[in-house]
Amino acid sequence: MDIIPKGERIGIVGVGYAGLADIKRVSAKDHPSNSDTISTNTSSSIDTNISTNVSISTTTTPHYSYKELMFLAARMAYEDADIMVRREDRISFICCTEDFWEGNMISDEYMPDQLGAVLRPLCTVAADGLYGLITGFMQIRSGLVDVAVVEAHSKLSDVVSRKEIVRFALDPVYIRGIHPDIDPYFIAGLEMNRFLYETGNSRESCANVVSKNKGNALANPRACYASNVDSSAVLSSPVVAYPLTSMEVSNYADASIVVVLASEHKARMLKGSTDGIVWIDGVGLCSDTPWIHDRNLADATYASLAAEMAYRMAGIEIDGVNKYIDLAEIDDTFSYKELQHMEALRLCRKGEAGILVKEGFTAKDGDMPVNPSGGSLGVGYLVEATGIHRVLEATLQLRGSAGGMQVQGARRALVQSWRGLPTASGAVVLLSSNQ
Repeated sequence: MDIIPKGERIGIVGVGYAGLADIKRVSAKDHPSNSDTISTNTSSSIDTNISTNVSISTTTTPHYSYKELMFLAARMAYEDADIMVRREDRISFICCTEDFWEGNMISDEYMPDQLGAVLRPLCTVAADGLYGLITGFMQIRSGLVDVAVVEAHSKLSDVVSRKEIVRFALDPVYIRGIHPDIDPYFIAGLEMNRFLYETGNSRESCANVVSKNKGNALANPRACYASNVDSSAVLSSPVVAYPLTSMEVSNYADASIVVVLASEHKARMLKGSTDGIVWIDGVGLCSDTPWIHDRNLADATYASLAAEMAYRMAGIEIDGVNKYIDLAEIDDTFSYKELQHMEALRLCRKGEAGILVKEGFTAKDGDMPVNPSGGSLGVGYLVEATGIHRVLEATLQLRGSAGGMQVQGARRALVQSWRGLPTASGAVVLLSSNQ
């Protein structure tokens, strides 16, 4: 086992997905805005361009198990990478799953068959999919393997007690002990209040994020929650945890995402050239304290530290990151999170994020497009697959294959994830292409 030569890059050679939205054209008056829909798409093509003002998706995936979604996503990714995984000796498989979401213990024992990973090295990362991608990156960088297959999925239509699972992650004495039926979204309400107070960003700025992302999602064939919605409708929707309203919370969706990584030498062998390869320039990950009462609720410290690590690896000056990247796919599980993460990632100064969104700076055709895919607010919240879904969207952008979402001239992208409530864990990946 040899560490790969210094200077040799690691690239994304294949991406695939199953689940997400089954697009239908409907009128705006028939669209159930922000409804809790879950849907599927098993198209064999990942270059799709649609033009419609409203999209609606089917509500569940009862006709597919999570294993079948994994198989469909893996097949698409392997075809994209032009790889026969059963013929590869120096290969590993990584699944990002959490036993509570899966509904069974040691859930990785159910993963090999549908990925072609029988009698091959397979490990589980109980974290967001971006952590899995970084694990694969490190395995290749160390010389352990030439190829790493990373999979993450969400089959939340099978989960009856979603909020109870999040509640179970809270401290049993100091948090759950307050009330047996405490709503874990209270943490988001506290964070949002503190963030807005300390930075001066406004409630209207958060609503503008929802309007922007759901609007961007209209051009995304994978989006489950796309719609034209104005900020006043967002602000007037029912309160979930003051001041957070229901339209500022991303809704669940079903999906499996598979990404194939390879060393530069192997990537060139598979693709025949560097065309279509998206390179990983920098990675970073961080977990802040698990104690909610010890955190600085106004700052996404995990995002700041993960970003510093990734920028250092990529050789980027922290203060110049917005000049380096062409687009960002960052966490927007809640509306305020996009603003908080923009500031934590140094895409702008503290207190400026809301102004930039209002002025169109972060629009698809703006100076710094943020979540041109529609983000979680427009596409859907995919638990452990959320971060790797952003990698999928960024990869299509850097290949010039994003259809109606395409950011013209995109060559570099920033991808950031947060594992969601009640964690303070996140990761950052910097991507580039030869386009």
